[in-house]
Amino acid sequence: MMNKAISRRRGMAVLMGSCLAACTLQASASQADGTLKVCADPSNLPLSNDKGEGYENKIAEALAHDLKLKVEYTYFPQRMGFIRNTLRLKDEQSQQYKCDLIIGVPKDYELTATTQPYMHSTYSLIFAARPDLNSLHMADDILKLPPDKLKALRIGIFTKSPGADWVLKNGLMDHAAVFTHQNGDIEESPARTIERALAAGQIDAGILWGPIAGMLVEQRKGDPQWRAVPFAPDPAIKFDYEISMGLRQGEKPWKDTLDTWISGHRPQIDSILLSYKVPLVDQTGHVKSPATDGNL
Repeated sequence: MMNKAISRRRGMAVLMGSCLAACTLQASASQADGTLKVCADPSNLPLSNDKGEGYENKIAEALAHDLKLKVEYTYFPQRMGFIRNTLRLKDEQSQQYKCDLIIGVPKDYELTATTQPYMHSTYSLIFAARPDLNSLHMADDILKLPPDKLKALRIGIFTKSPGADWVLKNGLMDHAAVFTHQNGDIEESPARTIERALAAGQIDAGILWGPIAGMLVEQRKGDPQWRAVPFAPDPAIKFDYEISMGLRQGEKPWKDTLDTWISGHRPQIDSILLSYKVPLVDQTGHVKSPATDGNL
């Protein structure tokens, strides 16, 4: 049975490889000049930046390599107006769209058409390594602490987030530090907010989107080191989300090309994501973390 399943998967890989070669001929017309035009945030690590250092940059490079294109970016802060100023914006002279692809949008995002998901990740609890927290392997393990120690923890959360729902559900709101996601400053971000508060000792832990928590842990090489542990999928609180690529509605050949590439390159995509300490949720709901000590 296992050998038959492996043979089927190999057969599908061959079929996908053949289809990819054909589908690339039906890619977006604006790629006729040999470029993969990507819409991205210039300062949004670990996702992307204008130096090509994010995991979305690396995925774009891998895609472009296989489609025999070079990557060209249109940058705009990924906030309100991002889609209008990137994917839907045309060059005044050529009347071609500025860019054709957003590497990361939520599955079934209402503002774009979406590919099949290429990433399934989850929120994480990040904290400075210390004796009473070092035994944590998953975020909910913190609930096993003695009640007096648990209630004394100051946990940083963001309004209208899964972290806020979790803190409220577990009766920890009295000592929580509540932050807003956006304050109008394009240089401010959840990563910077939690990093600053944790480094200053204003909070004992913070709840962040897993890829962001992984980046902060990787960057923190001082003493104490930081750790991050993921939240398992929860039927009551939505911690895990699937991420797709975004494109314009009505571009089915381009979507087929992207779907085929994603299907045929999942190990490569996972390898990129894990190298950025992104916790990945598999089809059974198990969370694969790159590491547990010092790195997520």
